[in-house]
Amino acid sequence: MTTRESMTYDVVIVGAGPAGLAAAIRLKQLADKAGRELGVCVLEKGSEVGAHILSGAVVDPIALDELIPDWRDLDSPLTVPVVQNHHWILTEKKQFSMPHLLMPPFMNNKGTYTVSLGNLCRWLAGQAEALGVEIFPGFAAAEVLFHEDGSVKGVATGDMGVARDGEHKGDYQPGMELHAQYTFFAEGVRGHLSKELKRIFDLEADSQPQTYAIGIKELWDIPADKHVPGRVIHTQGWPLTDEVGGGFLYHQENNQVALGFVVGLGYKNPHLSPFEEFQRWKQHPAIRAEIEGGRRVSYGARAINEGGWQAIPKLTFPGGALIGCSAGFVNVPRIKGSHTAMKSGMLAAEAAFDEILSGRGAKELTSYPAALNDSWIAKELKMVRNAEPAIARFGPVMGTLYAGTDMWLHQLGVKLPWTFKTHRDNEDLWRADLAPKINYPKPDGVISFDRLSSVFLSNTNHEEDQPIHLTLKDASVPISVNLALYDAPEQRYCPAGVYEIVGQDTGDPRLQINAQNCVHCKTCDIKDPTQNINWVVPEGGGGPNYPNM
Repeated sequence: MTTRESMTYDVVIVGAGPAGLAAAIRLKQLADKAGRELGVCVLEKGSEVGAHILSGAVVDPIALDELIPDWRDLDSPLTVPVVQNHHWILTEKKQFSMPHLLMPPFMNNKGTYTVSLGNLCRWLAGQAEALGVEIFPGFAAAEVLFHEDGSVKGVATGDMGVARDGEHKGDYQPGMELHAQYTFFAEGVRGHLSKELKRIFDLEADSQPQTYAIGIKELWDIPADKHVPGRVIHTQGWPLTDEVGGGFLYHQENNQVALGFVVGLGYKNPHLSPFEEFQRWKQHPAIRAEIEGGRRVSYGARAINEGGWQAIPKLTFPGGALIGCSAGFVNVPRIKGSHTAMKSGMLAAEAAFDEILSGRGAKELTSYPAALNDSWIAKELKMVRNAEPAIARFGPVMGTLYAGTDMWLHQLGVKLPWTFKTHRDNEDLWRADLAPKINYPKPDGVISFDRLSSVFLSNTNHEEDQPIHLTLKDASVPISVNLALYDAPEQRYCPAGVYEIVGQDTGDPRLQINAQNCVHCKTCDIKDPTQNINWVVPEGGGGPNYPNM
């Protein structure tokens, strides 16, 4: 066995997203205020900070106001306030605007900004490094380390230069161990280490199952005469009928529009393709009018937590904590999660600093979930806890009516006493022979596109001669179960063309995994019917390289 070198910090943070960077900044702020040294390290699997960050995004600055009160004077990327807020109901050919009076006041985007979340994270990283935080992009945390008593000791980064057959190549470098009093896991949605920690410490024993959606996004440069900086549009309805989802379109700076489509991963028809639904949505006359004459410049996809308050697991375990989307703090009706992710990181940082300052160290951070339960995160998420489950339970029309009524009652101070349960997204698929086929139109190359040309725009790259990071628990299941019962839905729910069934023409079908296409959205890990696919981190620096997402 190769001996790994080690480094020791007070706190190690896995993931340089909004939660991880907010936690790092808060730790250093507290240390500076107390006049003491504190070693804080952030690991980021992307080639640079922001490379793997993808979100709409309309950002509520409430957490940033608390973290860096003078951010407006520090050349931050939040420069485009929302000036128009539209909610459209789409039929196949028409668009109807929902009056703002029907929406609860907290759903208004007043005071928010439309921004590239990747650029916001790049800016936050600069603020963190100015305080002395050490950030290591291109290093993927691949393993959780434990003390003999079972508490978390830290993490180890993945080995570099390992061939697909497991042999060491000429540029082989062993991973590094990073030890800490506390390790924060801010991996984002369905992080593979967070998933392991949930299993090891049974963190979901008292919560409902987390549910998810897939969000697929493009950036377009559009003609200046069509561009209205701060114009925000959300849609629901067509092209989805019985499934949960909707679209967004945000006018950002520099004549650029971020647009995308979200599909709840609890959908039932195995023939459905979220990618193709997105391409259909863009062809709607009202959406096409927003981007026609423009040019698509980027593409990406990621999973989104949708389970709400009742699906948040136990947040702490000896030696560490889950923060941000590793835990799942997205406010689905508001279509926002960056502000809650940042606040969760700040609260965990405050709890850890108190423990470290007291000299107790490495105890479980019980004050973190207690503080979170007393914070505006809890107030915000409890208010909408039944909204998304209601739509999943009652369907898009009746569910939306229920959700709106529930949220209005909360706004008026009437709190309904029940909480809807959730169930896992992989349990919902119908057999393929019982589900209607869906005939998707061919892409026109102007408004709609194919998956492979889309992946090209994500700048995705993996070293081909490395172990495949999309692993199968049982290699026979893709054919004996997925193909036989569900017509191999992984061919359609993956937005990057990773999964293909080849050899059907010769009567010898097999699953081909094009791992080099993977954009790290984790949809396969979530939606696979038998949970046979396990997503693990590839070699550090691999995956998409989003410039402005």
